Amino acid sequence: MSVPAAILAATDDHGGGQVTLTHTRNGEPPQTPAPEPAPPRRTALAEGTDRLRQAATTEPGRLRIIGAVLAALVLTFGAVTAWQTTDRASAADAVLTSSQPLSSDAADIYRSLADANTAASSGFLAGGQETAASRDRYEKDIRTAAAKLVNAAANADPDSPSTPIITKLNRLLPEYKGLVERARTYNRQGFPVGGAYLRYANEKMQQDMLPAAEDLYTKENERLQQDYASATPYPWLAIALGTATLAALAWAQRRNYLRTNRVLNHGLVAATATTTVILLWLLVGHTVARSGLNESHDHGVRSLKVLHDARIASLKARGNENLTLVARGAETKKIGDETVDAYDHDFERNMDTLAKGLARAEQLADDDTGEKPVTSAVGNMTEWNKRHDAAREQDENGNYQQALDLVIGAKGATGECFDSVDANLATALAHEQNEFKRAATDGRDALTGLPVGAAVLAVLGALGAVLGIGRRLSEYR
Repeated sequence: MSVPAAILAATDDHGGGQVTLTHTRNGEPPQTPAPEPAPPRRTALAEGTDRLRQAATTEPGRLRIIGAVLAALVLTFGAVTAWQTTDRASAADAVLTSSQPLSSDAADIYRSLADANTAASSGFLAGGQETAASRDRYEKDIRTAAAKLVNAAANADPDSPSTPIITKLNRLLPEYKGLVERARTYNRQGFPVGGAYLRYANEKMQQDMLPAAEDLYTKENERLQQDYASATPYPWLAIALGTATLAALAWAQRRNYLRTNRVLNHGLVAATATTTVILLWLLVGHTVARSGLNESHDHGVRSLKVLHDARIASLKARGNENLTLVARGAETKKIGDETVDAYDHDFERNMDTLAKGLARAEQLADDDTGEKPVTSAVGNMTEWNKRHDAAREQDENGNYQQALDLVIGAKGATGECFDSVDANLATALAHEQNEFKRAATDGRDALTGLPVGAAVLAVLGALGAVLGIGRRLSEYR
């Protein structure tokens, strides 16, 4: 029997209370309504945006936003300035203390090797009468090359492209020295095989060692140019941020004036002053640094490279001149339809390179001190060519001893001209090296203190902006 839906009351015998039971028509409990779905959870960004929007509807809220933005701009400007000037200061220091000295060391390695080869051939030509000066010169060149290679290895990074070249030269140097010693030993005993050993030593020097040394010189010059490229560009990001920060500070002060009719806000003025100091320091300091570095490159590095190349050409020419007499026509090459002495042909090419290098060095010399030794070297080179032609004429006429005297003799020989060219080039190189150091030091020192100073001033500027806005907020309390 179905029970109609009703409210049944029963008396509780124990508690005297009344219990009410509710049933549906079919005796089932009523359905509970489904709960409403919870609203989607809002992200912190959305809540922050809403709060920021609500704050912007009141003047105190707008002032807080303005203060935060101004402080952030000043701090960002200071941080970027410190970052960019630190990079440029490090590159400028590398130019002065690392890459340029290593470039010069690479040139000295080449020069020492080439000069050692020249001294070895000169001593060979002298035979048993090799002078102590010639022997000492060879030994000094070998020691210099070895010491410079050690220094280059100590300053080269393991992944540097120069490292395998330095390793190769360190391996070849004792091999070359051993060949020269064998050539000397056989030459003193009168064995013709000594000449073969010397030609083999020269071949190792000309085909393996000097190209490797030249490659090392080229790579160190590339590294030097990369350091210049890192040190000289203007820090445009920092300059743009500084300009934007000053514009924002000017707008904030104008807004403050329009709303309060007060001309100055001390905090905002302090922030503007520190930002202006940073920007001016950045512009002036970097301009002075860039000027010094450009001067060191244009009047130092360029001249040094031309002079090093000219000195290398003179060393090559001297070595080929000696080997012309050592080989006695054993080495020839075809030039068109003509067969010529290989070493004499290379001598002529190297002398042409020397002439062009000296002409270029005269153009680059910017004072009498730098120009005078180059001019003297030109005169020495001219006389060298004259004496060489005379020596070649004697050799071609079968007068070998007369030709030998004109090349390695004690007086009136081409060796005197070569020594004078080399000495004058060394003087010019020393002058240009001093010019480079002076200009590069001025450029590097112009950035001294700028990274730290910019960071400290930026913090003070941001504090001034916050205090200035805080002064205005205090008026609403």
